[in-house]
Amino acid sequence: MGYWLLKTEPEVFGIDHLAKRPRRTAPWDGVRNYQARNYLRDEVKRTDQAFIYHSSCAQPGVAGIASVVRAAYADPSQFERRNAHFDATSDPAAPRWVAIDVRLQRRLKRIITLDELRAHEEGKLLGMLLLRRGNRLSVTPVSEVHWQFILTLE
Repeated sequence: MGYWLLKTEPEVFGIDHLAKRPRRTAPWDGVRNYQARNYLRDEVKRTDQAFIYHSSCAQPGVAGIASVVRAAYADPSQFERRNAHFDATSDPAAPRWVAIDVRLQRRLKRIITLDELRAHEEGKLLGMLLLRRGNRLSVTPVSEVHWQFILTLE
């Protein structure tokens, strides 16, 4: 099983939105960064676990846990002209962008803030991609050691 961190802006689509979806399941779409796309396409697998991470908000941090219920498939938003994620250069015969489906497993008892995570970046969370300066990827792998440690912070 793999572990991931999926960044989202809670005002656009956060854990509250996911919780209200039928079966608490939704596509994780709109990823438009090649490295993040490659993670989704090549490495994220069905049954993997993911932290739902709220970013670009007053209190960035890990808000919950989701499981991947469908591996990568062509992101339909790339072909929808009225969609903010429309990509006129993407070819339906060879789609450029992918989505996965995630199901909310649970909210954390509290948000584990970015500041709390940063407090451990030279120790237990050494090397975690989220904590690297300049990292803005919306999809990043999380080691099992980091995953388990973050859960102890809850």
